Amino acid sequence: MSLIARIETFRVPPRWLFVRVETSDGAVGWGEASLEGHAEAVDGAYEALRDRFIGADANRIEDIWQVAYRLGFYRGGPVLMSALAGLDHALWDLLARRLNVPVWQLLGGKVRDRIAVYAWVGGDRPGEVEQASRIRQQQGFTAVKMNATADLDWLARPRDLEPVLERVAAVRALGLDVGLDFHGRVHRPMVRSLINSLEPLSPLFIEEPVLSEHPEALAQLTQFTKLPIAIGERLYSRWDFKPFLQSSSVDILQPDLSHAGGISECRRIAAMAEAYDVAIAPHCPLGPLALAACLQLAAATPNFAIQEMSLGIHYNSSEYDLLTYLSNPHVLDIRQGYVDVPSGPGLGVEIDEARVRDAARVPHTWRNPVWRGPDGSIREW
Repeated sequence: MSLIARIETFRVPPRWLFVRVETSDGAVGWGEASLEGHAEAVDGAYEALRDRFIGADANRIEDIWQVAYRLGFYRGGPVLMSALAGLDHALWDLLARRLNVPVWQLLGGKVRDRIAVYAWVGGDRPGEVEQASRIRQQQGFTAVKMNATADLDWLARPRDLEPVLERVAAVRALGLDVGLDFHGRVHRPMVRSLINSLEPLSPLFIEEPVLSEHPEALAQLTQFTKLPIAIGERLYSRWDFKPFLQSSSVDILQPDLSHAGGISECRRIAAMAEAYDVAIAPHCPLGPLALAACLQLAAATPNFAIQEMSLGIHYNSSEYDLLTYLSNPHVLDIRQGYVDVPSGPGLGVEIDEARVRDAARVPHTWRNPVWRGPDGSIREW
């Protein structure tokens, strides 16, 4: 029997929380519990997980998941589910490494050989977006995602929509597919106008056109547009996703494997989605372990569509990126819009532990930036 002997957490720059689980026989597994802007809260949740699971059988992944979720009484939410996600990743990594197979093999085997990926591009002007998209093309991407709009008031003027359309057209002119992230910034009166204007440009999907806390508005939008609607980064369990599937108000689910209970829970969310003919495109503007978990799920999930991949973005720093803490960075090489299914054991990535421990000596305190409109009122991040 392999008993959990130690659960360690590392708050490493730029904004990640890594998890290391060691068993009584010296085996090690890694996971990621990053929750942007709330690392301290998630880190604190591990005190209770240590109390429960030090001495537990590390091979009983599902039992540990159920105990952590159900016997804490207060269930769900971003903090608890992110902590559970990091532990879940590490336990899958441990078991698969013990058996010397990739995690996807334990999930039933792979259903594809390559995994479609996309990357974020920033910029408020068409020229800025075009330049950023050219860099993505050089990196091997054939699809990108960008903000639908930085700011729209409750009743925006038609000319306020023009920069959005110009930016999308600039990317499409390069031959790239583009997804549009609304971030829930656009209020319902303007969403319909913007979507109607975007339809001729055929974006891959529109993400969070309204916040997930407005399911009735999302259901209305589904009837209004032919564009695929994606949602899910702020949903944390199969129960959170359930009403959106029942109302047929989404086309693509975007659970974040670092926020929504890990591989175990997102595997169940994907199976639920398949029953409703809904695709999975996991959210992941995070670190290498979260991405590695996503790739394992993608390899074994029939209704997987495309994977977000944060290569050198988001962090306002050139010192850290997706490859910083890896000793085998080439496992994430991009070729013609795809990453090969990882073939190594466990999650398929090798962490440079010495570098992680050194970086965590000064834990990060990353916070979400504050966005305000021209009138000084707060906007969604």
